[in-house]
Amino acid sequence: MVPDELVAGDPHSSVLGVARELGLPSEVVVGLGALWGKSAEKAGGRVHLLLGHLLDTSAVAALMWEKYLSPWMRWRLNEITGGQGLRFFMWICGVHDCGKATPAFQSIDAVEAARVRAAGLACRTASRGGPRWRHDKAGGLLLKRELATAWGPEHIRWVWPLVAGHHGAFPDARGLEPRPPADPGRGPAWRSVQRAVFDVFTRALGYEDLKAVQPVQALNKAEQLALSGLIVMADWIASNHEHFPGLDDLAEISLSGAYDRAEVGWRRLGLRGGWGKIPVPPVREDLVQLRFGDAARPAQLQLVSLARELPAPALYVVEAPMGEGKTKGALAAAEVLAARFGFDGVFVAMPTQATCDPMYEQVLRWVSAFDDGLEEQVALLHGKYRFNKQWKRLWQSSGMDPEDLYGSVDEDDEFGMACSSDAAEHQGPALWFLGRKRGLLTSFGVGTIDQLLYAATRTRHVMLRFAGLAGKVVVIDEVHAADVYMRQFLTEALRWLGQARVPVILLSATLPPSQRQALVDAYLCGALGRADVSEEVPEPAGYPCVTAAWALGDEPMVHAPREAVPSWRESLPVTLSWLPDVSDDGAAIADAVREELSDGGSALVILNSVERAQGVFARLKRTLDGEVHLLHGRLCAAHRAERTADCLARLGKGAGRDPEKRTVVVATQVAEQSFDADADLLVTDLAPVDLLLQRIGRLHRHEGVPRPTRLSHPRVLVTGIASGADGPVPRLLPTSEAIYGTFPLLRTAALVRKVAGEVPDQGSGEGLRRDTGETGSWSVPADVPGLVAAAYGDAEICPEAWQAAERAARRQWEAKENERAKKAQGFLLTAPRDWARPTLSGLHYGGPAGMKDERDLDAVVRDGKRSVEVVIVQAVAGGYAALDGTRIGVHGEALDDEVLEAVLGGTTRLPARLTEAAEAELGPLPGWSGHPWLKYALAVVLDESGGAELGGLHLRYDDELGLVVRGGHGKRPPPRPPDAGAKGGSAVEHHIGKAKI
Repeated sequence: MVPDELVAGDPHSSVLGVARELGLPSEVVVGLGALWGKSAEKAGGRVHLLLGHLLDTSAVAALMWEKYLSPWMRWRLNEITGGQGLRFFMWICGVHDCGKATPAFQSIDAVEAARVRAAGLACRTASRGGPRWRHDKAGGLLLKRELATAWGPEHIRWVWPLVAGHHGAFPDARGLEPRPPADPGRGPAWRSVQRAVFDVFTRALGYEDLKAVQPVQALNKAEQLALSGLIVMADWIASNHEHFPGLDDLAEISLSGAYDRAEVGWRRLGLRGGWGKIPVPPVREDLVQLRFGDAARPAQLQLVSLARELPAPALYVVEAPMGEGKTKGALAAAEVLAARFGFDGVFVAMPTQATCDPMYEQVLRWVSAFDDGLEEQVALLHGKYRFNKQWKRLWQSSGMDPEDLYGSVDEDDEFGMACSSDAAEHQGPALWFLGRKRGLLTSFGVGTIDQLLYAATRTRHVMLRFAGLAGKVVVIDEVHAADVYMRQFLTEALRWLGQARVPVILLSATLPPSQRQALVDAYLCGALGRADVSEEVPEPAGYPCVTAAWALGDEPMVHAPREAVPSWRESLPVTLSWLPDVSDDGAAIADAVREELSDGGSALVILNSVERAQGVFARLKRTLDGEVHLLHGRLCAAHRAERTADCLARLGKGAGRDPEKRTVVVATQVAEQSFDADADLLVTDLAPVDLLLQRIGRLHRHEGVPRPTRLSHPRVLVTGIASGADGPVPRLLPTSEAIYGTFPLLRTAALVRKVAGEVPDQGSGEGLRRDTGETGSWSVPADVPGLVAAAYGDAEICPEAWQAAERAARRQWEAKENERAKKAQGFLLTAPRDWARPTLSGLHYGGPAGMKDERDLDAVVRDGKRSVEVVIVQAVAGGYAALDGTRIGVHGEALDDEVLEAVLGGTTRLPARLTEAAEAELGPLPGWSGHPWLKYALAVVLDESGGAELGGLHLRYDDELGLVVRGGHGKRPPPRPPDAGAKGGSAVEHHIGKAKI
């Protein structure tokens, strides 16, 4: 039963009783009893009247207010309604489908249209394929008309788009009109019953009339977008016929009855919010130690202290060395911010799928300390969450497979998630949140940064994604990894989050000053509601550092502490030497690693292409007396997970290390960030200086690790470069130039040259040996900010002989960067010229070209050459087998979860040069057509010899090398190591920017 304090008036009165109380004519009441909101087909076999669906949605909204909305959102709605936030929220959620009270909608179902005509409302049966006036647009027009005499125009302007946009896109006012033109209600009978829908619904919620609903203030545009997403959420929940079966009699419909139905549905779906209102932790309490067990480091204390002190939600830009504990400090600060300002949860954005999984497990442990069962509210948001064991353990506890729970919920083919009606009480995580576009609505989430960037795109149902961010504290890790294209979406997201007053914590090893300035300006533009804010960001006092930005009234505020805090460990001199090599086979690298590990120890080799990594691995596997591991993005999912765990077990924190034992990990950029390994020696292809420093962060990372005397001090061999054959400008690895551009590589090479000397000739053997007493070193982390600022600044750092080449490379690089930034503009949620518009009207003036479905979103927020995933299987006698040999159906059917997991274990991402061929030549196996996980998968079928042809190239999968591609550009595959098998499979890596993994 609806609690008495929720709604004034009599919630038990049926809508028939309300209609009589209002003195409506009998013919109008008959019309109300004919208007349908859900057809019998979509409402469990019995038609559901329109007023019933409106009140169901209002009842769901009441439960959302009580059990889901953040304290911040409740406070804000109360503020703009003079304390009537709950009733207004129920009203705006319920009124969303008022546009169904039109002949255009009522004529869609022939059976129900006949009932409407019998009630005296003219209604022709809709012709199939003819023009149709969508009820969301009709609702916007009706709402404008009905409010015209009750509300001021300033409030009508921002409220009608909430109704007109509830199916995912916001039209402008001109887009509300039907095409071809038609009266939204033909004749006085329709006008009377439409008015009655508004009057009866409004009175049933306890309002005297429509005039009483009018807010006293307007929400800003970002708040409107968040509210719109909550309206959609309420509508989708209330559209589930399992919990809201049809009611075709006005006498059966009441707010009290709707609330009872909503309570049952809410309980069975297992929906809940996050923290709710939590107390502010005492100042004397070390939150880092309380939540994570280790005493807070100075940089963590600084961040938490600022979170306690600043007067408003803010942007925090945290720059600190690798391994400083930035994420733990951010989570502690998030707790303080949530408690102070009424935010209900946290979303942590990570650069890749691989970095999400360990962070998900860390957030699970952190959240479980607050409330028993709250860990079930932690979503893992990336395309391969099914493979995470922790996530599987949680959802399997419910006894339901989420992929079997989709069900159509309205005539526009949006989707709800059903729940078995014989379950009296839901057990386990809220699987409803696993539906399309809903993941961010969970109270706590860990996902790829793509999930956040999607909320800054002009795509359908973007309001659901943004509603999932508003009301949370947002933490974005490894911000430096976003390239210029992705940064357009990041700054757009920061504008919207700033206007919604969402606290955002950006984490980075370090940022170029220009990027720091751009991120701060974007947040302040949102917070102040202007497009032209540029508040100078002071240079940080030291490193680590925190820069904070917020709005105080109409004034931008930027703060950088004047006193530097020390890093948790002293800076180490890292010796840099050249290892000249731009060959395809990497033979010089393998030779150098063997020499450097002659007395034992560990080496991490990070190379810029899969082929180069495979070649070096194969050589070391044949010639090194020790362990050699290979890690890259073309390993099968099972192998990738096993290899990562294996590498961390040998080189991670707490691993027992024998300094006389030789261990080598050869990897691509997958080991560049959030890879908590410790190596004695680093060999790395040249990369832009910020990424090079990230790789150096894996060197001598942990304290107390026994190391051979020869490698007792951190050393780096920089390769992928050699002296110029025809001049003084060094030669660069072509793969590196294709990924990063020549200009940033030359700038980085100039910085390395200052400590390592001139670049030697390839094969000269020079440059490998430097004693630690020499001056050829960087002090890490102390030198990190200066190195990054120098590389991305305008000062001349290249030797004179390189400068002409550098200037040409700069022009080319800047032109390409500008082109990429411009390309992103067409996909951003708001065009720059429209940012100052106060409402959501016309937000979706155009959609991204070629955007067909959710799977295309990656192409929206990432540019560069597009690559695709395939699932590799083997042809065997009588059918198919998965990569690991598990037999599957004759047509590829995956008959149970164990078989399905084996099949999906063969997923890999192809090289970009095979994308077009894969899309043209490949498709799902016949037995996959009806399977939710496989129906879109592209199958590569290996023949009995373990190979396949695609796009004129030969593919094979090797148990150790991973996916090997033969042909193209005259290249041959690397030699196979001894006893390497040939099977199929691979792993998926959503790489940052254009990095080839």
